[in-house]
Amino acid sequence: MARFSDGAVPDQRFDVNLSILFTELPLLERPAAAAAAGFTAVELWWPWIETPTPDQSELDALRKALVNAGTQLVGLNFYAGRLPGPDRGALSVPGEESDRFRANIDVAADFAASVGCKALNALYGNRVDGVDPAVQDELALENLVTAARAADRVGAILLIETLNEPESPLYPLVSAPAAIEVVDRVNEATGLGNAKFLLDIYHLSMNGEDVSQVIEAYADRTGHVQIADNPGRGAPGTGSLPLEQLLGELTKAGYDGWIGLEYKPGDRPSAESFDWLPAGAR
Repeated sequence: MARFSDGAVPDQRFDVNLSILFTELPLLERPAAAAAAGFTAVELWWPWIETPTPDQSELDALRKALVNAGTQLVGLNFYAGRLPGPDRGALSVPGEESDRFRANIDVAADFAASVGCKALNALYGNRVDGVDPAVQDELALENLVTAARAADRVGAILLIETLNEPESPLYPLVSAPAAIEVVDRVNEATGLGNAKFLLDIYHLSMNGEDVSQVIEAYADRTGHVQIADNPGRGAPGTGSLPLEQLLGELTKAGYDGWIGLEYKPGDRPSAESFDWLPAGAR
């Protein structure tokens, strides 16, 4: 596996996504595992896919695990349905799923506040057969405005993410401009300016977008970055993406936020999948 050069990432901050890495361990053991691998920051998809409103005891247990491990939670998804699985969010899906998203908004925001997390990601949701896309978009804007206000209440930003069409064919935001359009719509509606773009290099590359061009165009409106190599969604060096170059372009464009490691470890323990990254950069 290719290794990033020691001087390549001196000013960049990497965090581990505990919903795709260390999943061989129970949720509450993953923060300590990330810390043992040398990381001080982590992110999570919504951990309780069956409920948007888990018992307070479960929230407290996760907070304790993060604190005891010395890991900072830097990103958290709002409730997004079955993820991993067939769902890609809930906020634009009329009926029960939208209701579940709304029930989750303050729960997620308050949990983020309790652990100092400053970024909340809201996955848009799939298109639904028989429902006018305009109706879904109107519902989405309503829910995103509420989520943006909740995020602002706890000093956080709201992230809007592009996914990729081959793996998420029913998801409407499958280009950077499509996500940016939603970001602009939310900021215009709230006047808060706290909606930002989640720039996921893997998803952009799967869509065939020019990632360098996206970085140049939207780095100043990007609130979080996630990476995985392509093909395969593995660790950097397992595919053909010039990730070291692209991260350098992000730095030159002024992005100084977190870079989430959202890749599959492959047929090995997650702790062995970080050999591409010098220990000093973790």
